[in-house]
Amino acid sequence: MSTPVPSTSSRRMPVQALHGQTMGTTWSVQFHPETRIDLHALHDAVQACLDRVVAQMSTWEAASDISRYNRSGAGEWFPLADEFHHVLAAALEVAAASDGAYDPTVSPLVAAWGFGAHAATRAVPGQAALQAARARVGWQRVCLDADIRRLRQPGDVALDLSAIAKGYGVDVVANLLRRRGIAAALVEVGGELYGYGTKPDGQPWRVLVESSPEEEADSRELEPRVLLLDGIAVATSGDRWHGFEQDGRRYSHTIDPRTGEPVAHAAAAVTVVASDAMHADAWATALTVMGAEQGHAFALRQGLAARFLVRNTTGLRETVTPAFQRHLAA
Repeated sequence: MSTPVPSTSSRRMPVQALHGQTMGTTWSVQFHPETRIDLHALHDAVQACLDRVVAQMSTWEAASDISRYNRSGAGEWFPLADEFHHVLAAALEVAAASDGAYDPTVSPLVAAWGFGAHAATRAVPGQAALQAARARVGWQRVCLDADIRRLRQPGDVALDLSAIAKGYGVDVVANLLRRRGIAAALVEVGGELYGYGTKPDGQPWRVLVESSPEEEADSRELEPRVLLLDGIAVATSGDRWHGFEQDGRRYSHTIDPRTGEPVAHAAAAVTVVASDAMHADAWATALTVMGAEQGHAFALRQGLAARFLVRNTTGLRETVTPAFQRHLAA
């Protein structure tokens, strides 16, 4: 989660704001219009963009494209809308690059552990149920015909783009605002952000990186981290939002597709900065699945801009990559 930081400038020039709901969360847009704008029409256009993402990629909607694909029969070819194709291609790219730490076919495992749109009871699943779910997971099974933009159902594959679609929603809204001639905006969907242009005071958008305010308040060594967003996005993944406890052990909602189990030592939060929110969203999930140590090492090798917050006996410990450091406000 990241929070916009109010400007400290004394100049009083108008920044407009719009708000709404989507994907089980909220969206907001702050922007600086250079000319008079019909706010009602712009609000409707933003909502329509996000509604289109939901209609194509929400596993919570029975009539969505992704839900209909997941129900399709073995061997059936499924035509893809341009946006769905774009997001799925990016998801498969991150899956390959992360060696399956991010996997858009993880849905059966997520459900087996009691999370997601088709959740079973939140409890440790039996071995038979777990093995059955694992047999259905594997991004390599996805058969995408990029030339014709269609997708083949090999049988029992269930796609879940939840860890990338929200970020993509941020990107499509930012693109809409640019097409409408808005030269500066900060777009947020469920805590994922993209900022471009400068505010009326001439400064880039500033956002405070947060993950767990209560834990951070108790970790006195942690410094507030403010990012400057001008043509870049930020997304955060972590284990504090969902989970359950059984027999004295806490199970995270973040499932490792490679093992079939919740990530054992997930970071409290992983924040990623990228050129678009779609990739920031997916990489935040992938690095969370890898774990703080392996994820940090991977981010260093790949030049990813990432911040890891890890719990220890005294609170939270922070590690950041050099690429992330470069986006921090001085």
